[in-house]
Amino acid sequence: MARLPELDEERLTTEQKEIYDRIKSVRGQVRGPFAVWLRNPELARHTLELQDLFAARVGLDRRLVQLMILVSARLASAQFAWFVHEPHARERGIAPEIIEAIRQRRTPVFAREDEQFVYDITIELNTTSTLSELTFRRGLDLFDEQKLVELVSSIGFYAMVAMTLNAFDVAVPGGKKPLT
Repeated sequence: MARLPELDEERLTTEQKEIYDRIKSVRGQVRGPFAVWLRNPELARHTLELQDLFAARVGLDRRLVQLMILVSARLASAQFAWFVHEPHARERGIAPEIIEAIRQRRTPVFAREDEQFVYDITIELNTTSTLSELTFRRGLDLFDEQKLVELVSSIGFYAMVAMTLNAFDVAVPGGKKPLT
């Protein structure tokens, strides 16, 4: 991390160590936004729970969650988020040409209506901080209320992730920058 020193596991408080160990047991290492958020263990604990919720326990298709994360990462040029989530998006079935279009800041051509909507709503929320009546109605037509709430909330969460990564200049392992 360019703006904050690496965490020294030996100097963590008891509360930080508990969360550090939880993160490490699931992810194998503590990096990215969690290495930043651990400066406030309560924040780290709650963001970990929220991230786990969006990653595995919402009704939204995981493919759509990964698409939303890529669009959010590209909008913010969040290098680390793109680095982590591009392989997940591919594994979940987002077409390579869609991923590449997003990377190049081109509007992708979508064959699936749900992917088009996730792209559109992510762009709209990140650029206007609200939803038009048309987008809102489209969302209710495609998803139920719960899934629409999950989608809007996850877009906000991943905007926070991107801001954290960028504000603290969290580097991609190996110093590579997947986004130009």
